Amino acid sequence: MTSVDIAHLRHTAAHVLAYAVQDLFPDAKPTIGPAIDNGFYYDFDRGTPFTPEDLAKLEARMHEIVQADYRMTGRRVTRDEAIAAFRDNPYKVELAEQIPADEPITLYTIGEFTDLCRGGHADSTGEIGALKLMSVAGAYWRGDEHNAMLQRIYGTAFATQQELDDYLAFLEEAAKRDHRKLGQELDLYHVDEMAGGGLIFWHPKGALMRGIVEQFIRDGLRERGYLPVVTPHVVHENLYATSGHLENFAEGMFGPLEVEGQRFRLKPMNCPGHILIYRSDGRSYRDLPLRYSEFGTVYRFERSGTLHGLTRVRGFTQDDAHLFCTPEQLQSEFEQTLDEALRLMDAFDFKDFEYFLSTREHRGPTDEIAENAIRNALESHNLPYGIDEGGGAFYGPKLDINLHDAIGRKWQLGTVQVDFVLPERFDLKYRGADGHDHRPVMIHRALAGSMERFFGVLIEHFAGAFPAWIAPVQAVVAPISEHQLDYAYEVRDRLRARGFRVDADASNEKIGYKIRHWKTQKVPYILVVGKAELAEGTVNVNERGVDEKRAATVDAFADELAARVASRR
Repeated sequence: MTSVDIAHLRHTAAHVLAYAVQDLFPDAKPTIGPAIDNGFYYDFDRGTPFTPEDLAKLEARMHEIVQADYRMTGRRVTRDEAIAAFRDNPYKVELAEQIPADEPITLYTIGEFTDLCRGGHADSTGEIGALKLMSVAGAYWRGDEHNAMLQRIYGTAFATQQELDDYLAFLEEAAKRDHRKLGQELDLYHVDEMAGGGLIFWHPKGALMRGIVEQFIRDGLRERGYLPVVTPHVVHENLYATSGHLENFAEGMFGPLEVEGQRFRLKPMNCPGHILIYRSDGRSYRDLPLRYSEFGTVYRFERSGTLHGLTRVRGFTQDDAHLFCTPEQLQSEFEQTLDEALRLMDAFDFKDFEYFLSTREHRGPTDEIAENAIRNALESHNLPYGIDEGGGAFYGPKLDINLHDAIGRKWQLGTVQVDFVLPERFDLKYRGADGHDHRPVMIHRALAGSMERFFGVLIEHFAGAFPAWIAPVQAVVAPISEHQLDYAYEVRDRLRARGFRVDADASNEKIGYKIRHWKTQKVPYILVVGKAELAEGTVNVNERGVDEKRAATVDAFADELAARVASRR
């Protein structure tokens, strides 16, 4: 078989699905069916919902169409010919009518199925080496909630069966790591529809973990000379008119709040507030660089259909900071910020990164300076990078840091932006050594990004088995019987006195059940205590992921845990 573009192969598989639906469910009207990341879908208008049994029948029919190895043939037609070909399908007629006059109209055929399509296919259905239908979901025609609700059948296709098997194994592993599932099982957080979607309620264990991570980040900020600030959650919308967010980011903002005839907004960004703090006093070149940091909670409007656990929310907290520096300080400040990003990712055992220099869509006179600062910082660290043309913020180019987690998925977290625009909009100044006023440069940086999203990634990266230094419960003391309960409390209290997060299991369950339960909670250490341990003043250490059990004194175990925590691994 000759090699075929995977997107073309999956687009062909979408045609095969529509062919199968036409054969088995002729009442269903096909609409559109593109290739997407990791698969394809096709939307159908059908009064009766597709069932899992229907998907099994459709998949079997698709295999027959693939085995038949039908050639994919295309032909150009006029608009009238296309409309006539699909006169019984109003969706296809609408598509045909809206194709621009200067674009060709083409029909593609496999076997007895013909579709309106612009192309991009395999040569024949036999080039599809393996396929599988995955699920059915609702979807509005053309994504408009005012249009008809259709049924969307998702599937995937590969050139070989091995690739499909590998992908299904990947999905199974990803399902085990799903932060929404683990967040509930480990009692970390929940979303309550009584309060509204996309708003996170952190439970004690989740809030404890979050506090540990935030403190780790704060310690690094303090070491590097950042000054903590706090800004309001609601401000007058004129602030965002001046910053340009009202003009460029209105769709991502919640609507105005009317207060005494004035319009206020929930803040979608922390930067305008930090700018006001800078503006509150006269600044000298001797004051710069000024580095303000805030774990600032912001609010952005996301449609309900896009919300997803911790990774797509409406209210979130950023590890946000804004640096105000002279143009001469820009390069060193950006390089220091990149050092911070690498330190943070290393602490959480992220190893595989991608870096992108994102340029502004409409380049201004200072963009070359900003881009060079980013480029030089990356090259000084010997970091390969790509260019994302037009992906920058409206106020400047930026560096995006994408990471790959333990099973290879890509996440966009950290971002560092160079900004000459907002200092101009807010008329920011500092008095230079020459006695004249000069314009500072801003750097926006959020290295973990959204703390909610960062924790969603952490949960899935570690599959809930967090490193000991951030685990909400680092160890549980499990007595074999009630006769060792007092000793279990003594061990717990001695370890707590050393600063560790330790619980004692006082339940009446048998020791086997206790161990199984705490393993499901992914606690790093289970310390079993029985008659021998009580007599000898020791604990039996059951370490997560280690088969061998071992005895240790309480102090020796405490020293081991202290070393593990100090290593940040």
